[in-house]
Parts: sequence; C-alpha cells; structure tokens
Amino acid sequence: MELDQIYTQIITENSRATENKHTLEHATAVKEGVNPSCGDDITLELRIENGVIEDAAFIGNGCAISQASANIMIELIKGKTVDEARRLSDTFLGMIKGEVTDEEALDMLEDAQAFRDISHMPARVKCAVLGWRTLEDALGEKK
Repeated sequence: MELDQIYTQIITENSRATENKHTLEHATAVKEGVNPSCGDDITLELRIENGVIEDAAFIGNGCAISQASANIMIELIKGKTVDEARRLSDTFLGMIKGEVTDEEALDMLEDAQAFRDISHMPARVKCAVLGWRTLEDALGEKK
C-alpha cells in the first residue's frame, strides 16, 4: 500500500470515528470554531486539571477532513500538558504552512501527518486546521 493510500485510509477512518465525538462532562474549556468558507463547525471541549488535558471531545459537522483532523488532534492531546498541546498545534500548523519539514519534529504528530500535503489544496487547508485553531483559542492563557 502506498503512502497516499495509507493517508487516505487514516483520514477516512478518523472522519467516521465516534469515540471523541460527544459532549464532555465537567469541561473546563469550551470553544466553538467555524470555517466560514465552507460552513464546517466544531465545538471543542477540554477538561484541564493542573495543567494537563485530562479529557477532550468535540461535536460538530463538516467534511471528512475537518472531522478527521479534529479527531486525530484529540487523540494526540489527551493526557498532554497544555504546553505540550501547544507544541503539537504549532508543529501541525507549521507543517500545513510548509514551515516545519523536519521528519523528527513531524514524528510527534503521528497520524496527523496524513494532512501533510493538504497545503497543495488551498480550499481544504481551513478544513484541516479548524480543530487546531479552535484548540489554540480554547487553551488561551491556560497553564
């Protein structure tokens, strides 16, 4: 199986996943994100205790790319500190912009690397970054 096929499979599976798609009890941070160019929307809910993202979930509607990206992001940030989640977000957004290309740095993104070539599809970039931008907003000044 070629890398493009693997990435397509990762995006397809994560766009259909339901494990992280629900409201979160006792959320300490809730933020809505909308992609006005296509109408995708998510509400990201985080439970942060002592600087650690203990749990995360999202609800919303959108294309396979936005839903898969949000799901993969949540899998990556659960159990991470706020600072670690910010680093993941910076790395993901840098990858999308083509600013982060170092393989070792990208390894921390695990399955999120499936969106690596999305920058070649400008109409889809906003879909892929919706969850990550919402995460940045939700984290705000949280420690």
